[in-house]
Amino acid sequence: MEKAHWLNAGVPAADVAEWAGNSVPVLLAAYARCINGQLDDLKQRIESAGELPDPAVPGA
Repeated sequence: MEKAHWLNAGVPAADVAEWAGNSVPVLLAAYARCINGQLDDLKQRIESAGELPDPAVPGA
């Protein structure tokens, strides 16, 4: 279960997958339900980054 601990600690899924010898889709398919406790941190990161710019409007 160490992979779930790494994911919950915030280690990027790409790194955990590489260490485990898996692809990211395989890793997340197996561990997606085990990942928890990161929502508050992610919300804070998004809020501290400020507003995202609007995407460019084609033809404008």
